[in-house]
Amino acid sequence: MNGQPNEAVQDTQGVGTQGVGASAARIDAPGKVTGKTLYPGDISYGDQLHMATLFAGRVHARVLSIDTSAAEAAPGVVAVFTAKDVPVNEYGLQIKDQPVLCGPGSEKPGSDVARFVGDQIALVVAESEVQARAACKLIRVEWEDLPLVLDAEEAMQPGAYLLHPNRTGNVCYSYRIRKGDIAQGFADADVIIEGVYQTPVQEHAYLQPEAGVAYIDDAGRVTVEVAGQWTHEDQEQIAHALGLSSDQVRVIYPAIGGAFGGREDMSVQITLALAVWRLAERGVRRPVKTIWTREESLIGHGKRHAMKIYTKWGAKKDGMLTAIEVKVIADGGAYMYTSNKVLGNTTLTCTGPYEVPHAAVDTYAVYTNNVPGAAFRGFGGPQGHFAAEIQMDRLAEALAMDPVELRLKNILTDDKLLTVGTPIPGGVGLTAVVTAAAAAAGWKQDEMGHWRRPVAMTKTDEHRHDPGKLHSSTIKRGLGFAAGYKNVGFSFGYQENSYARVELRGTGEITEATVYYAGADCGQGNHTIIAQAAAEVLDIPLARIGVVASDTAQMGSSGSASASRLTYMSANAVKGAAEKALAAWQNEERPAVGENVYLAPKTTQLDHDTGYGRPNFAYGYTAQAVQVAVDTETGQVRVEKFICADDVGKAVNPQQVVGQIEGAVIQALGYSLLEDWKTSNGRVLTDRLSTYLIPTVLDLPDQLESIIVEVPDPNGPWGARGMGEVPYLPVAAVVAAAVYDATGVRFDEFPLTPERVWRGLQSKK
Repeated sequence: MNGQPNEAVQDTQGVGTQGVGASAARIDAPGKVTGKTLYPGDISYGDQLHMATLFAGRVHARVLSIDTSAAEAAPGVVAVFTAKDVPVNEYGLQIKDQPVLCGPGSEKPGSDVARFVGDQIALVVAESEVQARAACKLIRVEWEDLPLVLDAEEAMQPGAYLLHPNRTGNVCYSYRIRKGDIAQGFADADVIIEGVYQTPVQEHAYLQPEAGVAYIDDAGRVTVEVAGQWTHEDQEQIAHALGLSSDQVRVIYPAIGGAFGGREDMSVQITLALAVWRLAERGVRRPVKTIWTREESLIGHGKRHAMKIYTKWGAKKDGMLTAIEVKVIADGGAYMYTSNKVLGNTTLTCTGPYEVPHAAVDTYAVYTNNVPGAAFRGFGGPQGHFAAEIQMDRLAEALAMDPVELRLKNILTDDKLLTVGTPIPGGVGLTAVVTAAAAAAGWKQDEMGHWRRPVAMTKTDEHRHDPGKLHSSTIKRGLGFAAGYKNVGFSFGYQENSYARVELRGTGEITEATVYYAGADCGQGNHTIIAQAAAEVLDIPLARIGVVASDTAQMGSSGSASASRLTYMSANAVKGAAEKALAAWQNEERPAVGENVYLAPKTTQLDHDTGYGRPNFAYGYTAQAVQVAVDTETGQVRVEKFICADDVGKAVNPQQVVGQIEGAVIQALGYSLLEDWKTSNGRVLTDRLSTYLIPTVLDLPDQLESIIVEVPDPNGPWGARGMGEVPYLPVAAVVAAAVYDATGVRFDEFPLTPERVWRGLQSKK
């Protein structure tokens, strides 16, 4: 078996001739609509075996022994694998601190300890999934329970139980910023506002749970077809755990059933590779397939970090900020995952999209026995913005100043400095998005240039599913406003890079162009974007562009589909490759080939003591206004109108931009209002979608207005900047602001479920 790239992304017939700036139809749409496109769970081979995973189910315990004899003797079972079968029993995207399988028999210190309920203990490979799952239940594990470390703030304290034996404490990462003189800044302030905010865990809830199939391909490579976000990083981690060289491992992404950051870390990749590789050593060369249940998915992969944020803001009477002091404690869960990168973004965003002359910021990610904190759309930004934007609203109220006017007084521009002491790279669109969202929501400037808010954005008797209740005396309406920004790319000193190759065929004219590119299209439409980029450079119809994607055997690394980086990085890479291929074509080369590795502008790590540095090469910007209706009798919050303005630099595909805005806003409304992750002593209570509620069509805003703002990024392709996460950032804050406007009750934590809102209203009484 050679493994085939996803055919759906090559299905471009009849798409049209649209390049950059056109709302071209997605090139993967026909395959997905007709069912031709295969997701990992759809892929089957005739002689395949099936794998089931035994999860720990223990919050913190040492595995003393594992008895697999009954499982091995069970009907249909071909093999059972445990920690002793893993050559290098460790993995991790940032640091390798997690065992592939927990248990005795490996050389990695501490790998016999399960640190959260989703740690993996054993693998059973059988002729059918039913047989594999039945045999899993026959495995007997002897446990030694260990102390539970569940509160991140307590885990930081001296004397707390140490979760990782090779570390000196449970703080897995921290940042420190010192700008100006914080004491002087507060001395200069006429108003000081303090607050403590808590943000919750959030589950990614993507459409397809973790699934994949592995086999030995015709070149003898361990090959895994799976959904992920970075093919070459998956390849490296599989190779490391198996003790192989990277060229002995191949990773292919078929269609990806959603990701949102949740597929950035490993799930089934290494275990599938381990099973098929060990079986091949025994002379069994058969594919192995696995599909996690939704319950397994809910406990087995990382979540959005829960955070506690202590903050203090000062401002003068005229509204100018003087000082911000922040302490952030992020629950990193059992392993690092991307806590260091997520925390870096929170470190920047917890002071909001504003310039402040004096700042002191201390942020910590802390190991606990909870499900690991991981990458999730917004990457630490939603948590930081929740605290920052509520603080800004409280200052506006204390100063009797319009919230839009206060924001514009302090907003970051090209010539203002971040808390890290350097300016944002050029093309800062914050002022543009704030004024656009405010104007769309009805804010007006008076003759003196002061901003004045409207009474409401919509008529109260329109766009409702239950118009009869609109006139109830229990319904109160409110209006909120918020703004935000976030990085594009991982950066913080990491050299961002992206590979692309373009091949041209034809005689007198280019009749076929093929883009080879490893970037993961998780549903955001990236493969359509790179096809449009190639069509723009080559000046040929989009229908002539084919895309071969996400196969480590056919192209170099394009980096991760995360941190809003793919449009910026991939379109730049493809643009350069297409230009080289076109030059070769003009020199009569047939076929003409162009290869390109795009390197983003360099960034730096933050100084350990002061936080000074240039952490990112580009940013995205948003501003939002929302009107809500709150039923004071039940606590139910209904979003009536949502306005979202986003600076995308250049809309490569405007329709897809609107789709990203709508998707981000709705997902963030779930985070803000519905999704209530519950645990008890580290055990997950909301381990299915009947108890962990996500938005449905009935939870959508009555009106959702997307405003595209285009302030070009100087280095972005055609001026484009990443924006997939940006509309998500201040949603929780803007909803909380509107609820306060409606009820007079502020909430310093969420989701704003009916119960939480009702209790808040009762406490006011």
